[in-house]
Amino acid sequence: MSEKKEDVRFGKFGTVSFTKTTRVNDFIDHLEGGKVMYTVCKSCGAKFFPPRADCAACLSSDMEWREVSGTGKLVSYSQLQYAPVGFEKDVPYSIAMLDYGEYQVFGRLDGDLDLAEVKIGMPMSTVANHLANGQLNYIFKKA
Repeated sequence: MSEKKEDVRFGKFGTVSFTKTTRVNDFIDHLEGGKVMYTVCKSCGAKFFPPRADCAACLSSDMEWREVSGTGKLVSYSQLQYAPVGFEKDVPYSIAMLDYGEYQVFGRLDGDLDLAEVKIGMPMSTVANHLANGQLNYIFKKA
């Protein structure tokens, strides 16, 4: 009998990964392929970002992956001057929320954006991003 290997793909997510395993490890495969994904419950249609393995609305585990595509509207953003453990070298950086209509995505603004040009309501896109240390994340760029 062969021993089951632990799936630690999620350890590749973010500047610092605090967990290596999750039931949505396929998120990493999608990021590596250049796609940012969310999940949709096949039973009730609820949409989730970050992706979930189980529906919070009806408790079903019958979920499917869909790509975050098109443009979202910038709802809110903030530039951080202090950071949690592991992110100290990243400051200052900006976090934001984009509204895609049926779901929202929380993440970071592209570090190359000039904050003087960033305006609430502006169209932005969510894109997969490869970090210099080999990790993966996603960022918001001007559409």
